[in-house]
Amino acid sequence: MAAAAGSSSVPTGAVERRRRHAGAAALKRNADTLAAELASGLRQAYLVSGEEPLLIGEAADAIRARARERGFSERTVHFIDRSTDWDALRASTGNLSLFAARRIIEIRMPGGKPGVSGAKALLAMLASADPDVLLLVLTERLDAQAQNSEWVRAIESRGVWVAVQRVTPERLPEWLRARCLRAGLTADAEALALLAARTEGNLLAADQEITKLALLAGPGPLHPTAIRDAVEDSARFSVFALGAALSQRDAARALRVLEGLRAEGEEPPLVLWAVLQALRRRAGDRTTAHLATRAMRVDRMVKGRLAGDAWDELALFVVELCGKRVLGLPARI
Repeated sequence: MAAAAGSSSVPTGAVERRRRHAGAAALKRNADTLAAELASGLRQAYLVSGEEPLLIGEAADAIRARARERGFSERTVHFIDRSTDWDALRASTGNLSLFAARRIIEIRMPGGKPGVSGAKALLAMLASADPDVLLLVLTERLDAQAQNSEWVRAIESRGVWVAVQRVTPERLPEWLRARCLRAGLTADAEALALLAARTEGNLLAADQEITKLALLAGPGPLHPTAIRDAVEDSARFSVFALGAALSQRDAARALRVLEGLRAEGEEPPLVLWAVLQALRRRAGDRTTAHLATRAMRVDRMVKGRLAGDAWDELALFVVELCGKRVLGLPARI
């Protein structure tokens, strides 16, 4: 270990504790460089944030594994919601265990907004600098305001912030190539493109499929035929995926999901429900009345009260929800 090799007279644990609480310069890492950071020793606190649950989970697993090697044999997990009593949580971190002197305090905080009381509690836990407590905070992607908050800066100054980046469609083939290599598989461009199309941005599904392919085909070249035979279509064609695309105003993605739902035989009323949920989040938008009229047309087509294809009308509806201009409404609705 590099952190311990610099001293022959001071115990390894003491060197590591000194390093963890020396107020080192701010550190921000990504998932790819976390392993090297952990190899140099542990810090007081870790913040793992991002949009990819698989990568967030793997980063957290790596931190926990390294902590266990260093004697952090106890772990308590706190799930944060609006009813969380931060004072009680902070008090519980000070209760010593009868069975383990060193422990991980894991805080899972969707949204990354602890509020005033939560921020104070996190700052207090960091300020205590207890060498037998490692703080691990897991959250979704932090917005600009959260990134500049005092509690995030405090974690950076005393520990490491692991910012997990979204694997974009452009980066997905290379990500899949690396995953294949890790599983003992080599894949050419055609195989990677097919695997990317079949799992379409779902990293967890892609990882599971690669593991399955390694078991079925064994190590070596991965042929497109093997993928076609073994990989199920894991693209996230669901009403929830449609809602996500609409919330991001991604018209191309919304239309692709809509087409997938149609191909899978989904019932139009359920799809319309998902679209209406997105419309309700637009309360106060000056185009709401126009969109409501479009929704009425879809509903009447679904019920057979208006001539036309409900799926085609749904396509127009989702495109308009994404802020794109389409055909105007006919006189009869």
